[in-house]
Amino acid sequence: MSHYIYLVRHGEQQDAEYGLPDGPLSPRGKRQAEAIASRLSGVPFTGAWHSPLQRAEETARIMTERMPSLESQPSALLYDCYPSGPTADTPHAFESFFGGVTAAQIEAGEAQMQDAVSEFLSPARGDRHDLLITHNFVIGYFVREVLDAPKWRWLGVNQANCGLTIIRVRSAKPPVLVVHNDLGHLPAELRTGLPLDQPY
Repeated sequence: MSHYIYLVRHGEQQDAEYGLPDGPLSPRGKRQAEAIASRLSGVPFTGAWHSPLQRAEETARIMTERMPSLESQPSALLYDCYPSGPTADTPHAFESFFGGVTAAQIEAGEAQMQDAVSEFLSPARGDRHDLLITHNFVIGYFVREVLDAPKWRWLGVNQANCGLTIIRVRSAKPPVLVVHNDLGHLPAELRTGLPLDQPY
């Protein structure tokens, strides 16, 4: 029995470069959502969930419009968050990243991701294919969890807008990272959301 988790980051947000916390998808973001929907249209999904934030909700709506048998449900466990704070082994290069992050934000993010891992990365009784539409840091933390990496290692594990990560959860063995940040469905002009120093 296998439980497959398909993690999709939301499409590009309108005016995201101006630092807005949330908003609708840009025209390019809508095209990204259509492309990943076409890519996944043949998967026999058992369920789908999305972050309640507008950019993720709109991505989910576009995707499920092309998958008539699938309805995505909002889940607070998929909100954008800071999955953990700095630890003794966190590289100094990341210190500035946490400069504006409060202890309350870190505490809330840690609790959220503990619950998210318990909810979504649990073995299933039968074969399942679940779609999660969420955010970069959340996906990075899921990948960190699967690889049993240090708590801080979600930092730098980046996913492009509407990139695809697949995790296979098994009952008797550790989970497996099948693919991370697959962009095969996106032409070059639709590949956005990664740091400028990271190749697409």
